[in-house]
Amino acid sequence: MPVPSLSASHERLIAALNPALRALALRGVLRNYKKNSVIINEGELGESLFVLLQGKVKVFATDENGREITYGTIDSGDYFGEMSLDGGPRSASVITLDSAVCSVIGRAAVRDHLAEEPEFALDLVAQVIRRARSATETARQMALLDVYGRVIAALESAEGPGKPDAPVMLQQITHQAIASRVGASREMVSRLLKDLEKGGYIELGVKKITLLKKLPARW
Repeated sequence: MPVPSLSASHERLIAALNPALRALALRGVLRNYKKNSVIINEGELGESLFVLLQGKVKVFATDENGREITYGTIDSGDYFGEMSLDGGPRSASVITLDSAVCSVIGRAAVRDHLAEEPEFALDLVAQVIRRARSATETARQMALLDVYGRVIAALESAEGPGKPDAPVMLQQITHQAIASRVGASREMVSRLLKDLEKGGYIELGVKKITLLKKLPARW
């Protein structure tokens, strides 16, 4: 579906999407966002879905004291904002981690797309289930694990535990990012990581952590 008003760079971004998501993105309005731009504010009413054509965003929530909990990140080629297609309030905030381009699709256009592309309806349901399951797991960890247990779960969730003969390097990860994910202060996370480094379990670098061996269940 050619769209003459699109620039060549935007056409390339849309062409990189899978066919069903490409058709959805073409129904929306393209918007550019600078790094650290808040796209969605928690609690606001929302009727739009966002297809992320370029960049990376973080999904998070804050409490009245400003403490932040990170639910996860979303990369280009995916979409977000589907939880508010019922017209209800947004359940989380979304901020860009670098410059981003989104196609913003209103609820009526999403409804038309679902009618014409029923297979995408199944994908949408699966997406909602995956993200609800992830949020449930985050809530479970916050309720049942202490800070150390949550830190270990965060470090091992993406790549698995390190082994002496096969260390695992986690790139672009900071103490603050871990703290936001586990709902703790950066100072507490830093102390735990320093202790693990002294114990020979990890190696700390600039925005990277290398898992040298399986982390102890308790500390």
